[in-house]
Amino acid sequence: MAVSTPTAPTLARRPRAVRPELYFVGSAIFHYLGPAFAVLLFARVPILGVAWLRIVSAAIVLGVWRRPWRHFAEFDRTLIGLGVVLAVMNVCFYESIGRLPLGTVAAIEFVGPIVLAAVGARSRRNLAALLLAAGGVYALTDVRLAGQALGFAFAFANAGLFTLYIMLGHRVSRKVSLGGIDGLAASMLVAAVAVTPIAGWAAGPALLDPVALAAGIGVGVASSVVPYVCDQLAMAQLPRSTYALMVALLPATATIIGVVVLTQLPTAVELVGVALVIGGVALHRGRPE
Repeated sequence: MAVSTPTAPTLARRPRAVRPELYFVGSAIFHYLGPAFAVLLFARVPILGVAWLRIVSAAIVLGVWRRPWRHFAEFDRTLIGLGVVLAVMNVCFYESIGRLPLGTVAAIEFVGPIVLAAVGARSRRNLAALLLAAGGVYALTDVRLAGQALGFAFAFANAGLFTLYIMLGHRVSRKVSLGGIDGLAASMLVAAVAVTPIAGWAAGPALLDPVALAAGIGVGVASSVVPYVCDQLAMAQLPRSTYALMVALLPATATIIGVVVLTQLPTAVELVGVALVIGGVALHRGRPE
């Protein structure tokens, strides 16, 4: 029997064994492990096929774990909306990085969370934190204005959808009925259905390729299952504006992983960027919700 996910009020009442910021760091780390598996896929499967494999494999893993179909009658507009957003967002993300540098896509993706964080700032301290984090992201991301117009269209669509993911995901994390990880599992089933007409046809070459299938499962677990579950655990305890600001930790985490795992020494500008992001996140104070 699947263990029920604690609701936000329950999490608020019990002692916090793990700080929500650590859940976010876990999400950020696995966010950058997924591309390691995707490298094996790009040579074998079209971009849309990679998106399909990621979503469907994550839906299967979460479905087997949480069995959300038992509560099909509780699939409401929030869960369905999150599922559709996850499907289209992932398609737009892969289409954009196929045409633009990843640093440019990452910088554009941060535009939406900046707006959410700004709306929820409510104080000079938090506004200063936001400016520090935004400056750090700019220093860390390799923004280049050259590239295909279609790539920029996909990148900005991905940014808008990522903002919707934060808004809907935060709402799901606070749901009393079929919320949290169970709600995420339900939304991933919806995402698998929604993405199939768009990208299912492109995954054909992978279905008879054991290496591609294994890499697809790796991408689904590392890029969707682990980070989205960590997101739900973090969102259940963090105000939405605080979570939006912490998205700035993604490029900083990538730089740190490059040092620890790949022995890639950062430049002076990158070190300043990491310091600005960490300083901004540390300065921010979330308001109770």
